[in-house]
Amino acid sequence: MTRVVLGSASTGRLTVLRNAGIDPVVVVSGVDEDAVAAALGARAAPDTVVGALAQAKAEAVSRDVAARHPATAADCVVIGADSMLFVNGELRGKPGTPENARRQWESMAGRSGDLHTGHCIVRMRDGAPVLTRTETSVTTVRFGTPTADELDAYIASGEPLGVAGAFTIDGLGGWFLDGVDGDPSAVVGLGLAVMRRLFESAGMAIGELWAANRRSP
Repeated sequence: MTRVVLGSASTGRLTVLRNAGIDPVVVVSGVDEDAVAAALGARAAPDTVVGALAQAKAEAVSRDVAARHPATAADCVVIGADSMLFVNGELRGKPGTPENARRQWESMAGRSGDLHTGHCIVRMRDGAPVLTRTETSVTTVRFGTPTADELDAYIASGEPLGVAGAFTIDGLGGWFLDGVDGDPSAVVGLGLAVMRRLFESAGMAIGELWAANRRSP
């Protein structure tokens, strides 16, 4: 009975999995994302960056699970993920501050950007990793133009500060999106189409994962 471990504190990713029939064990990675990205260099392609971050998170969590959760590590699959928005020739992660969020929105309102999402799985058996797979995806997001008052209210809500690109599709930010071209679940943080391919590449069927990771009533 293979348990799914989500190596992320993202409520969006957790919701995607739960809505898709999988209630994972959550173990936050604690990876220094800035250090990983800096090691790749400023010229690294967006897909390279998000793929490396996703793999770093999955590998860090797999080590943590092996050390601290031996029963789970006996048969599990660890998921690592990362998303960044590429717009106006710039790769953007979480703004962190209201000032950065405002600058991001003022530069992307009324335009389109590509959300790059890295997905990585580490398959574990008997406490050790036996397989690692990484895949990235790109989803084009078309942004609306919020009024000044709307942008003030959105930034004051705090939501855009801690999410890639300073927006969400499944929260307050959804009011300011004109459309999405690609997998909407990837915009939330975890593309189900990509995850299904990764699971299949590791010999795991979705039906079996549903059975082993049902949410308790």
